[in-house]
Amino acid sequence: MTSNRFIPINKPMIGREEINAVIKVLTSGMLTDRAGSGKNVTEFENAYAKYIGSKYALAVNSGTAALHSSIMALGIGPKDEVIVPSFTFVSTAEVVAISGAQPVFADIDPQTYCLDQESVRKAITSKTKAIIPVHLYGLTADMKPILEEAQKKGIAVIEDAAQAHGAQYMGQMAGNIGDLGCFSFYASKVITTGEGGMVTTNKKELAETIRMIRDHGEGSGYSPAMLGYNYRMPEMEAAIGIVQLSKLPSFLEIRRRNAKILSEELNGISELELPIEPKGYKHSWNVYTVRLKGARAGRRNKVVQKIREKGIGAVVYYPTPIHLTPYYMKLYEGKRGDLPETERASNQVFSLPVHQSLSKEDLEYIIETLKRILS
Repeated sequence: MTSNRFIPINKPMIGREEINAVIKVLTSGMLTDRAGSGKNVTEFENAYAKYIGSKYALAVNSGTAALHSSIMALGIGPKDEVIVPSFTFVSTAEVVAISGAQPVFADIDPQTYCLDQESVRKAITSKTKAIIPVHLYGLTADMKPILEEAQKKGIAVIEDAAQAHGAQYMGQMAGNIGDLGCFSFYASKVITTGEGGMVTTNKKELAETIRMIRDHGEGSGYSPAMLGYNYRMPEMEAAIGIVQLSKLPSFLEIRRRNAKILSEELNGISELELPIEPKGYKHSWNVYTVRLKGARAGRRNKVVQKIREKGIGAVVYYPTPIHLTPYYMKLYEGKRGDLPETERASNQVFSLPVHQSLSKEDLEYIIETLKRILS
């Protein structure tokens, strides 16, 4: 029987403050700035840099634009290689392919679902120009060994922190650990501007280059100094972002509380492997991801379907690893078995709602539904 209620996997929390901020922009008549540095964009950038502790923050119009701008700013192109996970959203590899470079897929740690350092080390060649660790589901990758290996080889590190607003690693904020940090403000993220992204860095030259890239490569006037794109963030999005950022600490507190309740109550289900938060890490809980132990994809998919029929927005992130998708298999000769932990996770994990819009009754319903289905 299908439930009439539905609890979405994510739900943006937009209040009167965000609405008023947008109205203020609309009535001002200044909807955007040609250089992408209008009043609201600048305020959002400054606030975001202060929040994570970086010297610079550059607002762009998507998380993908943030990643692509970072690749371009590092001068990565044809014949170069960039190490990425396959267990993530496609944009992490996509921006590498767009640049003409080759994404090299590394395997993941089976507990954190983030890049495995040993797999990264084996993937490094003389052509490797960057590593992109993805902070998946709100938990950062183990950055210390990745940074040490990268620094020894002169390789840049770009953090894909699209899902990790407010996450921490050994006292450092996600996005302020590597050479560059890339965030998304898509509607499913912890904070949102609808669409939108941010690049963070402590390197002045990279910041100045990304500032040009987002505005058609122009340094000043109408005189392009390099290849660029229209990656500017509109003033309305930035106005929403300013308000959302002010709410981020409270959002994170609620998500942490919800995750704690889920972990305590689901701990007795023997079939489930629950998410972890290693010592020294601080999870931002973009979603609450569990593993159905030993399951094949068909069994996992049936469980997810039953959960969804009960009105809970369980989602599989990600059912097909990037290296096994048609385009990347054809282009880079990926094959099944290349990344065993990645492929195992893609068959076994699914994510549950943990967002700040959940009520006590919602949490109780999620818990009781899973217990019934998996009993």
